[in-house]
Amino acid sequence: MTGVDALIRDRMQSPVPVIPALADHLISSAGKRLRPLLTIAAARLAGARDDACLKLAGAVEFIHTATLLHDDVVDSSELRRGRVAAHLIWGAPSSVLVGDFLFARAFELMVEAGSMPALEILARASRVIAEGEVLQLTRAHDLDLTQELYLEIIGAKTAELFAAAAEAGAVSADASRERCAALRRFGANLGIAFQLVDDALDYSGASETLGKNPGDDFREGKTTLPLLLAIARTGGAETEFWTRVIGRRDQTDADFLRAIDLMRATGALQSTLDLAADYAESAKAALDDFASTNGWRPALEDLADFAVTRRT
Repeated sequence: MTGVDALIRDRMQSPVPVIPALADHLISSAGKRLRPLLTIAAARLAGARDDACLKLAGAVEFIHTATLLHDDVVDSSELRRGRVAAHLIWGAPSSVLVGDFLFARAFELMVEAGSMPALEILARASRVIAEGEVLQLTRAHDLDLTQELYLEIIGAKTAELFAAAAEAGAVSADASRERCAALRRFGANLGIAFQLVDDALDYSGASETLGKNPGDDFREGKTTLPLLLAIARTGGAETEFWTRVIGRRDQTDADFLRAIDLMRATGALQSTLDLAADYAESAKAALDDFASTNGWRPALEDLADFAVTRRT
């Protein structure tokens, strides 16, 4: 990861001063680097002994960072990783364009890695992520969103990059098709578990640990799983409340606290965390065909456990 960080810092440089300044604002913050870590761990589990996966890991982090810059503009977010969102400092146009720069850097790294299969995996992931974000945008404030469609959205906008990161790592190690598929399943299930916990934390975390303002999803009218479950379980008794605060986004500070109370009373938050735990177990099950004596398998299993026990 030290090598990946050095590579990232080298490749975010540009003679245009605002590019490295804005990129460093986000990249040097307290990000977990889970996705590039997943690429390296998957490569090592699959038998890699060299550092061919480092450029792919760097590409994965650039793709992720680019999507964060774009998302914050779309969502008008105020905080990202505990810092003021970049678009509030440099403006939305600069944030979008630096995101584009990072996407371009990612593709340069993919080409340099010299693996057409890995290039195909990460290019496809970039397309799927964009589709997921657009689908989420078009279904914002939709009180009739089904759990099935919600899982499809987070599968695209979040889990796809986890899946691609793991699969690309396996491909860089020349793993068999079966092992590449297994690591892709691990990443996909891990990504869904991670997003489910994120959605629950929006209603139960604190800004100093979350790195963002709690309730951002609520204020933006995003229909995440805790909200969908609370709506379904309160039935007609709270229809007017949910229509006002989510459908019309006519909210007060007290409304957020009321929404949390309803989610706790109906068990919506716990059900979301329980589902996340199920996906984490599915992720670990995907590693069954890898030798338990390989030290990278328990490390990845620990990562799945971390995804559902974290508080940030």
